[in-house]
Amino acid sequence: MNGAQLSTRWSSLATLIARLILGGLFIYMGLNKALHPVDFLKLVRQYELFDNHFLLNFVAASLPWFEVFCGLLLVLGIAVRGSALAVLAMLAPFTIVVIQRALGIAAAQDLAFCAVKFDCGCGTGEILICRKIAENLLLMVLCGWLVYCRGHLLALRFDLVPNPQTN
Repeated sequence: MNGAQLSTRWSSLATLIARLILGGLFIYMGLNKALHPVDFLKLVRQYELFDNHFLLNFVAASLPWFEVFCGLLLVLGIAVRGSALAVLAMLAPFTIVVIQRALGIAAAQDLAFCAVKFDCGCGTGEILICRKIAENLLLMVLCGWLVYCRGHLLALRFDLVPNPQTN
């Protein structure tokens, strides 16, 4: 086995591990929210993002199932790039909103930013804000890896649309 083949194997294995970690986490977090809808609705309401109750209820009811759906796609290896982009598209604004809320809590309670601890609604309970930001950044890096790499190990269909160059 030459160096290029070995590199391709390690890349495929890393991609598989990234898919399973990211997909598994999103399945877990989505189900945790979906199975406790009232609690999740209360947490979403605390961000004061929506004035419309219909929109607030719609987001609180549909977001957990969309997370589970994206997680399942990643675990199964279906449309991995698109699923990773969808997860990244969720993680980026979630992280910004969580940081804004943490800054508000830090100012209101006169705390150091990294001392702020609250349930951000991510499905993992109360967490220190700096740890949550680090986790989200790591998850975003995994998403970027999945979008960039071509590891097809145990993937049912990596791209949603077939690449004509590989046919």
